[in-house]
Amino acid sequence: MHEKFRAYTEALHPKFEALMGMSPVTTGTLPPEMKGAGVYMFSENGRHLYVGRTRNVRSRYGQHTRTGTGHNNAPFAFKLARETTGILKSTYKSDETSRANLMLNSDFLGAFNNALARMRAMEFRFVEETDPPRQCLLEIYVSVACGSPYNDFDTH
Repeated sequence: MHEKFRAYTEALHPKFEALMGMSPVTTGTLPPEMKGAGVYMFSENGRHLYVGRTRNVRSRYGQHTRTGTGHNNAPFAFKLARETTGILKSTYKSDETSRANLMLNSDFLGAFNNALARMRAMEFRFVEETDPPRQCLLEIYVSVACGSPYNDFDTH
């Protein structure tokens, strides 16, 4: 392994342990000390569902959970709504299954809003990581180690 890359990977497991060891937020309101850049995770009933990364955890949490947030700001809620409605695949065409058109579908919009509310009740964890390459690697590390089912690192 290249030494530069090894230096990045050596910090991953301690950060993973710090993330897993923190008491999760379960109230839908982040404590004041939870701020900055890093990696976050949504869990439900002890099952780790989704991992992400951000430059500003407070803003990103709001984008993921706030009522009225747009579909482009809440990819996890959008995935949950797809699952609930059975509309699992995107065609990437301007048809009824496009993201924008799904948000005009009242059943889908209801499922999306329910997903936002569900996410506010989920366990939320965060660990600070300000270095962008290390943050990217940590997101993948946590997702793979936890088996988060809603992370997809495939290209579109």
